[in-house]
Amino acid sequence: MLKVNNINVYYGSIHAIKDVSFEVHPGEIVTLIGANGAGKSTILQTVSGLLRSKGGSIEFLDSDLSSVPAHKIVAEGLAHVPEGRRIFLQMTVEDNLIMGAYTRPNSEINESIANVYKHFPRLKERRKQIAGTLSGGEQQMLAMGRAMMSKPKLLMLDEPSMGLSPILVQEIFDIIKELHESGTTILLVEQNAQMALSVADRAYVLESGKIVLTGTGAELIESDEIKKAYLGG
Repeated sequence: MLKVNNINVYYGSIHAIKDVSFEVHPGEIVTLIGANGAGKSTILQTVSGLLRSKGGSIEFLDSDLSSVPAHKIVAEGLAHVPEGRRIFLQMTVEDNLIMGAYTRPNSEINESIANVYKHFPRLKERRKQIAGTLSGGEQQMLAMGRAMMSKPKLLMLDEPSMGLSPILVQEIFDIIKELHESGTTILLVEQNAQMALSVADRAYVLESGKIVLTGTGAELIESDEIKKAYLGG
């Protein structure tokens, strides 16, 4: 579904992403783990067109996205839930969701909202509430629900557990598993390596902008190297 080949991303003179290649197959949860500053978020921003790679290629469903504008990438079937949620704080929950459907025909919006409320019943309870008054966990649900409104074939999640209590982290990951089981392919960037690997079909480990290790989620969660570096073992 997604094939990233030898991308290189720079911030000025800083070489942030170095010859990174990876794949996401239909129906998978693939996770990228690594320390802060390893380049995880930069990779997602490059895939979604917010940053550009010098060389290499990004193919999504056999289309080359390397020079496609970010707003058109959404219409291709790829949705990105950014780090920090970035919801519209002054708008209601339901208006935020409608904003996420800008690539869809108006005739399909109500069905999509109903689908989001099925996965996120708390958003239905809060649908008329101003988004900025939601809790952190509810705002994360809203960001995910807004991305689902575009009916993505691939959903990219950047640090969905950031700043949440352990109970809410578990709830968000339960929803991620539910979305996956309903047919959504997911590319997950997550600081909580234990949770990320526990749901991942496959995983890539990043250090200083390079992929240094790959394997199934089950393999890596049992790896002594990963336990020592990321799992406190």
